[in-house]
Amino acid sequence: MPRVIKHPEIRREDILDHAQALFLTQGYDRASLNDVIASAGISKGAFYHYFPSKEALLEALADRFARQALAGVQGILDDPGLDPLGRLNSLLSQSRQAKIETAAEAWALFETMFRPENLVLFHRINLAANASFSPLLVKIIRQGVEDGTFRTFDPEGVADIVMQFGLATHDVVAKAIAGGSDADMEVAIEVLEKRVRLYEIALDRILGLPDGSIRIGEPGYIRAVMTARRKADKAR
Repeated sequence: MPRVIKHPEIRREDILDHAQALFLTQGYDRASLNDVIASAGISKGAFYHYFPSKEALLEALADRFARQALAGVQGILDDPGLDPLGRLNSLLSQSRQAKIETAAEAWALFETMFRPENLVLFHRINLAANASFSPLLVKIIRQGVEDGTFRTFDPEGVADIVMQFGLATHDVVAKAIAGGSDADMEVAIEVLEKRVRLYEIALDRILGLPDGSIRIGEPGYIRAVMTARRKADKAR
């Protein structure tokens, strides 16, 4: 058969599609790079032209997940009916909904990063995923500072703090996965729900807002995301 020539961006997305399908069905650890290469129908040299390692492939998938989750965010940024606080809460709400809708897939793809030996990978994945989200936070916070809604001297610093919230939950999630029981998961859900409430209060204070202004979570959000892991396990 003649060799199919694709535009580099199309080829890269094609590789990601095949990798994601394999990771979802076999799990990240069980699917090898050779499996991905064979599924994509490319040579090893072609694969390594786009991705230097399996970890880099997972980082790229995390970045794509984040970009897809924020695909409709421009409407929030441009909505004249939203003030900066409403815009920020709408952005957080859309992020929550996207995480709920993709939770089972995300667990299947990224659960491996919660293992003790993969702590560096966890940080790399989070950096990749947050690269799309952080600039939007900065833009909204700056708007709020300019019109007096928010009071902070460092919008970029506030965005960095928000990004650190996810990193700070790593040990709680990792412990629940290592334990493996329903009781371990219930403990993790309770801890994470408390932690989200704490983060909301902290962000309110950092931005000079009354308590209860920022909504990072919502009733049932943590449980929906955490229990989706069992759905991912059953799907494989």
